[in-house]
Amino acid sequence: MADEHQFIEDGLRRSQINEFFADELGRAGYGGMDVAQTPMGTQIVLKAEKPGMVIGKGGKNIRKITTELEDRFDMDDPQIDVQEVDEPDLNAQIVADRLANALERGWYFRKAGHTTIDRIMDAGALGAEIVLSGKVTGARSRVEKFNRGYIKHNGEPAEEVVDHGQGVAVMKLGTIGVNVKIIPPGAQLPDDFDIREDAEVPEVEQAAVGADADEGVESLLEDEPEEVPDVGADDDVEVPDEDPSDLIDEEVVEEVAEETQETATGATDVAAEEPVGDEDVDADDVEELDEEIEEEAADLVAEMEAADEDEEDE
Repeated sequence: MADEHQFIEDGLRRSQINEFFADELGRAGYGGMDVAQTPMGTQIVLKAEKPGMVIGKGGKNIRKITTELEDRFDMDDPQIDVQEVDEPDLNAQIVADRLANALERGWYFRKAGHTTIDRIMDAGALGAEIVLSGKVTGARSRVEKFNRGYIKHNGEPAEEVVDHGQGVAVMKLGTIGVNVKIIPPGAQLPDDFDIREDAEVPEVEQAAVGADADEGVESLLEDEPEEVPDVGADDDVEVPDEDPSDLIDEEVVEEVAEETQETATGATDVAAEEPVGDEDVDADDVEELDEEIEEEAADLVAEMEAADEDEEDE
């Protein structure tokens, strides 16, 4: 048999054994079981609120249960150990059976739920949750939840730390499922931490990497920063000694002058040929524009000639 099928068979067999004990030991306050395989046979640990009723007079009831396990589930030499539950209000299976019994006896579901979860928290539980699903009041089924404290719903803590219990209440309108989850007092959760006020923390010294190791941040902060000189209005500012005429390129000046004249001439022609909008262009404005362009070109030429004379004098 493959491993996957073996896991399914073991889980199914465990569920059937659990249902058998719940039916047989319901009056004794059945609180769950633990099954372990040993070289001597199958070891079963039963948790009950009333161990005397599980064992029976002279061990009659426990022998009957052992024989039933051998015949019904084909177990080899089952060994049953009965343990008493110290606090029944912290056992999820016992609480679920009690709540289901209270609903069958006519308790209103809301009163039964609040009373039960209050008893769980008074017993010292870190958190609890009760879920009732079914036709709790009318013909339409619904789900009612009662929460207190802190509860885990997923992950490994939900399987290892949280105690689960299930019960069924058979009512006239139908069955009501009862699910109970309890985190017992003193449970260690992964996100728990302790604050120690008197703990002594040893000082950690930072070791240098080598003889030429870089200075630490603290040593750099201790050094005084270099002063940045302030430049005021009275301070001497260096002024370049070069002649501005030496920095002017004559060829570039001539190209700019030629482009300016061409642009002005083209604009004048376009303005004369195509009127702007519905109004005619004034001829005086065009003449003034031409005069300004000619004056700018004459100034550029004069500057160029003056620059040439200065070079010849030097």
